[in-house]
Amino acid sequence: MLRASVLVGAYLLGSIPFSYIVARRRGVDVRRVGSGNVGATNVMRSVGRGAGLLAFVLDFLKGSAATLLAMSVERRGVLPALAAATVVLGHMYPVWLRFRGGKGVATGAGAFLPIAPLPTAAALAAFGLALATTRYVSVGSLVGCATLAGLAFVLDGPSAVAFAATATALLVLWKHRPNLARLAQGTESRLRARP
Repeated sequence: MLRASVLVGAYLLGSIPFSYIVARRRGVDVRRVGSGNVGATNVMRSVGRGAGLLAFVLDFLKGSAATLLAMSVERRGVLPALAAATVVLGHMYPVWLRFRGGKGVATGAGAFLPIAPLPTAAALAAFGLALATTRYVSVGSLVGCATLAGLAFVLDGPSAVAFAATATALLVLWKHRPNLARLAQGTESRLRARP
């Protein structure tokens, strides 16, 4: 019962739409501007760098909070890995916004940092490098997720964390389908933030 409550809590934490809240406080409904995505990148493009960074940090922290909550119940094992995947699922499909959420990258990074610190740090570095090279957030996101999943297997073997990281990477890939289509057509937007 306690473990089920932790997972419900992880989903509800993930469902808190910080990007929507941050943008709304500036008078913008992020679902109706830019890409329409409820994520930090769209907030950055539509509202400004500061707001986008705040949304990213809050999404990152809610991911970490869900995993740390699970670790307080079960230090190692399946529960923290399930909580990490569940908080990302909550971010992607939030009950408060009729299941229309973001793509889970910031929340996923925060969620996996406590249980896979080295793979997550490497994934963040890979994200930054890919973004700096291409200026596509979508490319950086997918490279980062693939790095996290791959290194989780390399460093931990076929563990619960590695499988959760892989499942999360596949979810992120699924949510990036429109970006992949735009990349193929040459119409994907490069990162440009409002000041």
